[in-house]
Amino acid sequence: MEEVRVFPLTCAVQNYAWGKAGLDSEVAKLVVGGDPLAVIEDRKPYAELWMGAHPKGDAQIKDNRITQTTLGQWIAHFPACLGSKVKDTFQGQLPFLFKVLSVNTALSIQAHPNRELAARLHAQFPEHYPDNNHKPEMAIALTRFQGLCGFRPVEEILGFLKSVPEFHALVGNEAAEELRCSVGDAVRTSQALKKCFTRMMNCEKKVFVDQLNMLVKRVSEEGAAGKNTSSSNGDLLLRLHSQYPGDIGCFSIYFLNHMVLDPGQAMFLGANEPHAYLYGDCIECMACSDNTVRAGLTPKYIDVNTLCEMLNYSPAPASSKIFPCVQDASDPCVSLYDPPVPDFTVMRIQVPASVKQYTVASVDSASILLVIEGDAMGTSPAALSDVTLRRGTVLFVSANESLSLHITSQSGMTLFRACCLL
Repeated sequence: MEEVRVFPLTCAVQNYAWGKAGLDSEVAKLVVGGDPLAVIEDRKPYAELWMGAHPKGDAQIKDNRITQTTLGQWIAHFPACLGSKVKDTFQGQLPFLFKVLSVNTALSIQAHPNRELAARLHAQFPEHYPDNNHKPEMAIALTRFQGLCGFRPVEEILGFLKSVPEFHALVGNEAAEELRCSVGDAVRTSQALKKCFTRMMNCEKKVFVDQLNMLVKRVSEEGAAGKNTSSSNGDLLLRLHSQYPGDIGCFSIYFLNHMVLDPGQAMFLGANEPHAYLYGDCIECMACSDNTVRAGLTPKYIDVNTLCEMLNYSPAPASSKIFPCVQDASDPCVSLYDPPVPDFTVMRIQVPASVKQYTVASVDSASILLVIEGDAMGTSPAALSDVTLRRGTVLFVSANESLSLHITSQSGMTLFRACCLL
């Protein structure tokens, strides 16, 4: 029998506590769209949808003509489906994990190591760092999406050191003064910033909890009196403190850019970039790894020394952290989010309402296709039968296979596609 090379997937859902609950969650909505019989519980968090072959959430194959039950098993049997370059470069593994995230409360402030550091950490502390790969990742907003990303411009940090005495107390006079004197000299600024951040992260617990309580009390009282608390970043502070009371991560908002992405905007998080997701729904794509060095807003293990040593201390404005997408030269419906790493590229495919026949072009890489909006009947010689596409459908498309869509919805279609363009 001929091999089926395009097929639908049932993907793993992760119910982490920070996820949005029930049908408030984009993840839950997509799950129900893809499988109307799925049961969604109102109070349960639906945090992440994992579309890929990661051992902690290997997708199930939804095609009874295929004997393998999971995508990981199928790729192991038919590694040629990856495309010859991808197969050789990534040792027969799918190099990316594609996700949807629905964030209700903040995720931990974290950074991901580069390949060399990942290998070293994995060798020394395998219980905290489960593999030896790097983990660059990219988030593309589906709804308005908030996060922290990268160190703010120095002027902004100095402004907070002046207007937030509780923050100044944790950093200390000497480090704060060093930062003030470093302005204009990038190397000195980076060193001074590292010193300031390391001082704060190494503060004794009692000291920072007392300062945090004083700060929260002051900002709450100012807010109640109708005063503007933006010079203390008051709204964000109170929100994070209500989620993670007494957590050092609450002070990181004075160091890191507060990002607000509109739908379709993206941020790329390279190695050693401090970041945290705060609220909203996004598409995420990453290299296949679980290595995370945490810095706060978490009950989990915090590896302060590794974190402070590894971070990228290059201050830059929030606007510079937005990762641009580029229109595909050969297809006006496709926007490319192509980060500076080989592991993955994401395409957003927006087919206008006027177009009823559309071909998802073949690429020299296995890809995973997610339908966000719209309905279509898909045909591909590699599917051996028609495939129904609707909101929440996830398809695996082998390398060098195309998919012809006959679109039935009135308002066009929106799809995201993850692949590896070497």
